[in-house]
Amino acid sequence: MVEKRYEWVDGAKLEEHSKRKHKILREYVFDYLTVRCKLPQQERFRLAIVDGFSGGGRYQCGAQGSPLIFIEELKRATDAVNTHRAVQGLGAIEVECLLVFNDASRDAIELLKTHVAPVQADIAATCPKLHLRVEYLNEFFEAAYPKIKRFLEQGRYRSVIFNLDQCGHSHVERNTILDIMHSYPAAEIFYTFVISSLLAFLQKDQPDRLQAQLDHLGLRNNDVQALEGMMNQKDWLGTAEKIVFDAFRLCAPYVSPFSINNPGGWRYWLIHFANAYRARQVYNNILHDNASLQAHFGRSGLNMLSYDPRHDEGSLYLFDDSGRASAKTQLLGDIPRLVTDAGDAMSVIEFYESIYNVTPAHADDVHAAIIENPDLEVITPAGGERRKANTIGVNDVIKVKTQRSFFPMFFNAGSELKGGKK
Repeated sequence: MVEKRYEWVDGAKLEEHSKRKHKILREYVFDYLTVRCKLPQQERFRLAIVDGFSGGGRYQCGAQGSPLIFIEELKRATDAVNTHRAVQGLGAIEVECLLVFNDASRDAIELLKTHVAPVQADIAATCPKLHLRVEYLNEFFEAAYPKIKRFLEQGRYRSVIFNLDQCGHSHVERNTILDIMHSYPAAEIFYTFVISSLLAFLQKDQPDRLQAQLDHLGLRNNDVQALEGMMNQKDWLGTAEKIVFDAFRLCAPYVSPFSINNPGGWRYWLIHFANAYRARQVYNNILHDNASLQAHFGRSGLNMLSYDPRHDEGSLYLFDDSGRASAKTQLLGDIPRLVTDAGDAMSVIEFYESIYNVTPAHADDVHAAIIENPDLEVITPAGGERRKANTIGVNDVIKVKTQRSFFPMFFNAGSELKGGKK
């Protein structure tokens, strides 16, 4: 697939897949800041945002590009956080953010500067609790990355978001993703690419593994172009998700391998990498608040990719009401099995860390499936029992009840063997 580069000076066209991705980015940045600024004792929060393929800032239609989206949402979130804190009688939080905007096109960077300057000036005048430092680079991303690392190291940033919205697939090395995720405790990456470019890379790098993954579609890995006619099929979406997850699963503890939803052909992928379960939890919730922006094909409870495409066990999950109902049904069975595999109890934080790389489910549906499950109970640190889903806390414990209604597992069989035949 020939890569398409934007001509920002002449006016770049905003494609539908970019519009969908921008909506997710916009809402995620707002929620990210509100989640990270919840501690009553907090007086300051520091983060860095790196836009590796920043573009010129505005599209032909006037819509904001990702750099302006980041700045606008930082301002909106800072105002919202401090308004909420004022109502609670708490002091305001100072938010300090380093923004690094890089693009290989000098024209794009020079244009971006003209769009950022007035927005930055407005923030300085109207949002005194938000402090921005903006750095511009004009290089290919891999060449710029050592300089970006120096900026982050000099500022001792722990919370870092990278937006890597590349053409094709070849402009960001897998080792660079690994380095980002290992270098910063609270690192996150939004990584966009065209699936056919990834397949072309795997065709050369891992031909045998790729062939095994494509076998059930009746394709040879030396004919990736033949996929063009199949990219709107659900079987293809499920296969592609597994290929994507397999290619990137070791890059971070939490990897979301969901396609940007386009029933006319699932070609563009937006992956979210995170080091903490909470980031993936927020990301899943954002997708449900924006149903149909991304798509998943497989299971909707836990173990989202553990279906057999030859037996038609998967279903299309669009993070909508129908998908949520399906997820809740599966979660009612999946969660007791997971807790039982651990013995008979799990802390809620251990449970979260176990599930959030293997489920597309909304946190509310996960909590409801726990509380409504007749075989489970949630015990508070003081020894009481939770009755409402929205009160579950990370310090609680999920326990399998001694008297089970419909989830026998192996315990009954063991007791029968001990007693022998009568």
